[in-house]
Amino acid sequence: MKTLIRDYPYIHLGLGLIGNAMFLIGSILFFREFDAWYHVAVWLFVLGSAGMLIGALGKAATDIIDAHERRRGNG
Repeated sequence: MKTLIRDYPYIHLGLGLIGNAMFLIGSILFFREFDAWYHVAVWLFVLGSAGMLIGALGKAATDIIDAHERRRGNG
């Protein structure tokens, strides 16, 4: 798991960026002009939020692992 998190940071970065884009598009689709797209907007909003969360958790895990290894190396 550590290898996946640390050696492939572009995965959680990519998920975060895709989540941000979905969140933005979903937010725009909530305007009245796009009433026909309401259900799509809701799902984009929810999935985008999840993508942003996964991206943030991946970044946090990378930072925690790096900090732990730095402390171990200095101790």
